[in-house]
Amino acid sequence: MKAQGQPGEQKQAAAWWLEGGRLVSGSPQDAFPFLGERGRVVSLVGGGGKTTLMYHLAQVSQARGLRTAVMTTTKIGRPGPYCRSMAACMACWAAGEYAVCGERLNERKLVAPAPDFLAQLLDRADALFIEADGARRLPCKAPAAHEPVILPETDTVIAVMGLDALGQPVGEVCLRTELVQALLGCGPEHRLTGADMVRLLLSDQGSRKGVAQRDFYVVLNKCDDAQRLHAGREILELLRAQGQTRAVLTAGMRRSETYEQTEEA
Repeated sequence: MKAQGQPGEQKQAAAWWLEGGRLVSGSPQDAFPFLGERGRVVSLVGGGGKTTLMYHLAQVSQARGLRTAVMTTTKIGRPGPYCRSMAACMACWAAGEYAVCGERLNERKLVAPAPDFLAQLLDRADALFIEADGARRLPCKAPAAHEPVILPETDTVIAVMGLDALGQPVGEVCLRTELVQALLGCGPEHRLTGADMVRLLLSDQGSRKGVAQRDFYVVLNKCDDAQRLHAGREILELLRAQGQTRAVLTAGMRRSETYEQTEEA
């Protein structure tokens, strides 16, 4: 870890967080001390890079020698090969790969694994990363009545929001626009401020919905230039002032281009 550092044309994923009142930088995995711990069940909610972050953390977890699986409790883009059984998962782990698990919904989407398979995953995976809601590729959202779908076994929730939403009209960058407007007391033309983002992230009707006593992390993604780094730091300070010290800025996140899991018919 090192002092601040500047974002730029990111060749590798980078992260920044506050430590003793000082902004420090490192890799995203440095900001999540639970990575490498066996038995973690992590649900990710929000928008602005949630799926990419999930795959990044899964890759890190698997590289640290943990039998790692990825799944959804709603719907997720189908990455290619995927696992429908424990045998397929074991083959992935033996090959040093994390396993993407689920049932095929259609040509483009996966849904949650079958109940028996899910029970086996919870029992046998060392680390399980779960996409617990959708955002339709928008950077900001408020959850609908049926969202998020957080498994009871979840011990950690990561809420993701894209810094590209900052200063943009609610009606253009938010999913469930009417719910965001109700939470903020604004109209669709209102431009999101840092304080608005903090309110959405920390509200029990926003990103903290269903979190209860679980460990809770905030990730502000797409911190891709110096202006966003400055704005992101201000938001980190606002979060810290409200007691949310587990908060991270990220940039340069890239989704893996290939998934070598075994598909079972």
